[in-house]
Amino acid sequence: MTDEPEQATPSLYQTFIRVLKENFPQQKWVYAIAITAMVVVAATTSATAWIMKAIFDVLSNAPGAWPAIVVAGAVLFIFVAKGVAGYVQQVALSRAGNRVVSDIQRKMYRKLLQQEASWFDATESSDLLVRVTQSAQSARMVIDTIVTGFVRDALTLLGLIAVMVWQHALLSAVFLVIGPLALFGVRAVLGKVRRIMQAELVSLTEIMKVIQETSGGLRVVRAFGLEPMLEGRMDRAVKDVEKRSNSIVRLEAVTAPMMDTLAGSAIATIVLVSGLSIGMGATATAGELMAFVTALLMAYEPAKRLSRMRVSLEAAFVGVKMMFDVLDRPDSLADAPDAVDLPDGKGQVALRDVRFTYDGNRDVLQGVSLVFPAGKTTALVGPSGGGKSTIMSLLLRLYDPVDGAVEFDGLDLRRIRRASLQAHMAYVGQNTFLFSNTVRENIRMGRPGASEDDIIAAARAAQAHDFITGLPQGYDTPVGENGIFLSGGQRQRLSLARAIIKDAPILLLDEATSALDNQSEMLVRDAITAATKGRTTILIAHRLSTVLTADEIVFVEGGRVVEQGPLNDLLAQDSRFAAMFRHEFPAEEPAA
Repeated sequence: MTDEPEQATPSLYQTFIRVLKENFPQQKWVYAIAITAMVVVAATTSATAWIMKAIFDVLSNAPGAWPAIVVAGAVLFIFVAKGVAGYVQQVALSRAGNRVVSDIQRKMYRKLLQQEASWFDATESSDLLVRVTQSAQSARMVIDTIVTGFVRDALTLLGLIAVMVWQHALLSAVFLVIGPLALFGVRAVLGKVRRIMQAELVSLTEIMKVIQETSGGLRVVRAFGLEPMLEGRMDRAVKDVEKRSNSIVRLEAVTAPMMDTLAGSAIATIVLVSGLSIGMGATATAGELMAFVTALLMAYEPAKRLSRMRVSLEAAFVGVKMMFDVLDRPDSLADAPDAVDLPDGKGQVALRDVRFTYDGNRDVLQGVSLVFPAGKTTALVGPSGGGKSTIMSLLLRLYDPVDGAVEFDGLDLRRIRRASLQAHMAYVGQNTFLFSNTVRENIRMGRPGASEDDIIAAARAAQAHDFITGLPQGYDTPVGENGIFLSGGQRQRLSLARAIIKDAPILLLDEATSALDNQSEMLVRDAITAATKGRTTILIAHRLSTVLTADEIVFVEGGRVVEQGPLNDLLAQDSRFAAMFRHEFPAEEPAA
């Protein structure tokens, strides 16, 4: 495994152009509606300032009823049009933004499903949660900010400036000289925004991590009295988020006093200049000055939003970068271009000189060559850390070998389509995982669309039907998060039923009876024996009682196959397996 080459971090501009390219086209018609509404909002806002001259002239000159009716009608039309356009803009923008968020979250989840297990091993689930939730919202914020800033606010500001210039060119020149000074003040806060947002996302990740650890490790927390420690971690994380959120608010709000000061300076200067110009005999009417001042005051809000836009984009940049960090990862387990479906065959599985390492330094498997005969049961035994679970992970294609190949009926797993490979395998793990659903749906996960009779038959075969019917709602009983409402043995039997109902030609069992008591183990052992008939079965077992019926036993230690053979052959030798067997069954001999 080689390290990925470092790539230059894209600029703010490049990142946001990419956000628009990848998300805007899919919602272009909805955004088109929103943009059209924004244009109407900008036009009616400018018209509001423009109509002030007519309003003032009507009120001051008393020209008669008809001009008053016309002006009043124009005012009503402008405000109704602005209100309707504002409503359409908000609804369309929200609809498009919500769709962008959902599309990004779906894309990110699909990308996660294409990653090798080693990446999940190295990435905390709380970090993934923040990436999938916060970064999608950041992308939406970018699009909303850019669209509203460059369309609504920019057009509104330009329209109002046009009104100001038309009504009084000299006073407009004063405004256009003083106004841009605000940009220099905004630049001073941009560098701090990105650093604070990076730290805030780290703190959000810590909050999620504490909650997950509290939920998943509640028994350990209570047993060791770890509540004060976790409370301290949560207090620090929450306090950090609060502190940085306040810092972001201060940085965003600092533009307000700058804009207020500049606006006050501009208005005071304009009042002074207009007073002097009138004193010198200027020809501007009172209505023109009223329209100009109205446009000036209305220009304040869009100008303030535009001045804050860069701050908002800087705050969103961190989340967007986290999103692209995930979306740009190569698909570690993508189907090869020449991948094929696994044909129906004998079901022989083999490892050909396989070498594997998790960290790139120490080989967990060292040139392992091993054949699992079709239709037979092969047991992997040996001390912990020897490589048994790694072999199982390679068979499931959670990882790919560094060297060598894993083959199903002579085909390299890397040349088999994953969907086809998954259809040919069923799996029961030591750490049984159940979905937060009902008993019935957890069994049906093995074969979606299975009938009720099939579900009950699989439960009976896994010795689970009796305890299921004793549950409060039978097969409709919710199992809770990861089966928390069930015992370890019950969870394992449901997991076995899920594998049985799949009816796959290859069955992988990783410590499938580890959570069972002796009585349940005897029942499930019989179920496993029935389920393995005619199937290529590979099982890992520390309890040697579960391997007594295996056709072949493989002793794995130190990443190598130390010995293998039928049970009686290994016991007849001075083998490592024989020593392990005698240690577990000191007074027993295997049946002939």
